[in-house]
Amino acid sequence: MRADLFAEAFDGLDEALAAVDAFDQALVAGLLRPQPAQAAGLTELAHAVAGSPLAARVAEAVEKAAAGAASEDHFIALAAARTALLGSVHDALTARVAEATGRTRGEETAVPPGAEQAVNVLAAARSWLSDLARAGWRGIDHELVAGSAQVVSAMLPDPALRRLATLLDGFAAELAASCPGVTLERVPARRWADLWSRAMLLTLPGAAAAPPTGTATGRLLPLGVDVQEHATAVQAQVHAVFEPADGAAPRLVRASVSAPKPDTVVGAGLWQLLRPHLSLLAAVGEGRSMDLADMPVTAEGDLLWSDEHARQGEPADAFATARVALPTAVDAVTAPLDRHPARVAVPVFLEGYTAQKDDDGLTFTVAGHPLAVDTDRMPTAGPLTPEAVAASAACVGLLRWDAGTFRVQPLAVETTVRKKTVALHAGGWAGGTTDKAGVRAEKAATDAVAVLRERAGRLLRK
Repeated sequence: MRADLFAEAFDGLDEALAAVDAFDQALVAGLLRPQPAQAAGLTELAHAVAGSPLAARVAEAVEKAAAGAASEDHFIALAAARTALLGSVHDALTARVAEATGRTRGEETAVPPGAEQAVNVLAAARSWLSDLARAGWRGIDHELVAGSAQVVSAMLPDPALRRLATLLDGFAAELAASCPGVTLERVPARRWADLWSRAMLLTLPGAAAAPPTGTATGRLLPLGVDVQEHATAVQAQVHAVFEPADGAAPRLVRASVSAPKPDTVVGAGLWQLLRPHLSLLAAVGEGRSMDLADMPVTAEGDLLWSDEHARQGEPADAFATARVALPTAVDAVTAPLDRHPARVAVPVFLEGYTAQKDDDGLTFTVAGHPLAVDTDRMPTAGPLTPEAVAASAACVGLLRWDAGTFRVQPLAVETTVRKKTVALHAGGWAGGTTDKAGVRAEKAATDAVAVLRERAGRLLRK
């Protein structure tokens, strides 16, 4: 891998992000009565897309918004411009990663028109989001935020609207926890603007159409598991190389599973919540491949997992897969609305590096070039530790871009223990474990879930 490319500057990237930040700051104070600084931020957004097909509509939207007279259509244009800028940053980053790894990217597939949706409900969502933009994050209060409740309730029964309903529900919950906005010491301007602009675009009919799907028949070779945990939810995403049975080029795919959880279930106990929904986790824990037969898969490489289309295969070492199959695999494409720097998570394999640890964190020096290591993303639900990463000689990880630099998130490492080379995986306990710490955590989780179920049953009986 050409690590030298990760240190090279990107033409126009800083300017694109500066325009996004300027618009985000305009949203902090709201667009009901914009001040000169907010108008300047809006103008910077318009200048950033001046050479694009959005130019005329965004220029009109900026003019109206700067005068405090923006309509819902104008807010949609502003959200589209912001999304397009972050999409261009995403494309520049993934192009650089493809150049560094030498892998090719899959071809984009057009998304077919979605089914007819409840236009009135979408309009209600747009109206609420427009009210948020006018009030700004400093102007939110409980009454304004509560306006989303009826919209979400109307959306949830419709599967076609559930994606937007979930986004609005989570967004409203974050805002409600921060009310009143005028008292906030720090406003998460980038995050809330991300959620606002994405939700605004998803209110357009057809924007939330499901991606086209095909089927996958062949061998699935797991690389590692990325675990994302919140107080009330957990998700595990398995990254793997898929080798089609028809001899076509191997491709990178993902399989994800999410589950709600009580905040008392942490560490290795998380796997108890996830295992029943994804048999692939057991294969990952045991170091095995999976044989797929007509497994549904999207054009973006997401397997819509169903156990009836999979059976356990032969032993498969993740590092052998990374050394042999990963270099020739085709990278997955990203859907247009999903193009965002935060979505960059590309499987890579590193070896022959040296590791240095200082006050700024851990760094791998790859072919003479530094590459930051993001050990904070590693879950506690596995045997992989920052100390093991620092002592490693080979690493399977996800290449991400954060805070203006590329970073690698370790999924598995090879290290030496008692003069023997051993592999440690973030998902090593996914299928169960005999490790003492893992066993204790699983038992504690079992006890906590049992108590919660007993209490829930008692409440239902009452």
